[in-house]
Amino acid sequence: MSNPAELANFYVDYLGMTATQDGEKWRVGYPGSDADLIFLPGGAPYSHSRADDYWKIGITLPNVDIAHAQLTDAGIDVSTPNQFRDIGYMCHLSDPAGFQIELLQHDFAPNRPMSAGNARLPLGGGAVIGQVTLRSGENVTLPAPYADLGLRRLSVQPVRDLGFTLHFWAFTSDAPPNPDLEALENREWLWRRPYTTLEIQSVDGLNPRPNPAYGGLEVEGASDALKSALTDQNRVYFT
Repeated sequence: MSNPAELANFYVDYLGMTATQDGEKWRVGYPGSDADLIFLPGGAPYSHSRADDYWKIGITLPNVDIAHAQLTDAGIDVSTPNQFRDIGYMCHLSDPAGFQIELLQHDFAPNRPMSAGNARLPLGGGAVIGQVTLRSGENVTLPAPYADLGLRRLSVQPVRDLGFTLHFWAFTSDAPPNPDLEALENREWLWRRPYTTLEIQSVDGLNPRPNPAYGGLEVEGASDALKSALTDQNRVYFT
């Protein structure tokens, strides 16, 4: 990207993240156990396409309406919040480089507690990077390769009339409340997790192309055996 520092400032100023610099590399994120984003100079400019393997990040938080009001008051173009079927209450925006961001509420629209969120805090407080979303044309109901990476599948969310299914994986020992991974009760539970999930959007007939502006996922703390076996698989790298 042309200006990692400028992009990092956007995430700090408008999304309430913190940023650290290491040479020309910038790392941004929230305190806690969720993922960080790494911005590097150079590479191709980002252009969002439905043919891409990389799709978006999702930020989960207690009150999307508070976050939406803060962003629109700051002059950020953000979509109107809506309850997308039985999946979640959300809105969308893009950062200055064009990367897509989804704001996803912990609770479905009718279930949000009156006290959820604090308008004095960035995005209403309690935000984490809840999802990194990749797209696949494969049948990811099969466990490989994600289970081979040490991830556990937490939820499966079919949207059959639109031709895709969402699969959520994480490095966790947590088990969803209902062992049926398609159960609706697992979804609000999932949006409250304090860590990042890998969301795979399995799209019927898609042959995803690698987006050159997306560098891949970097996993820390993997065993040497796992690094040796799986480095570069699906653009997953180990440190």
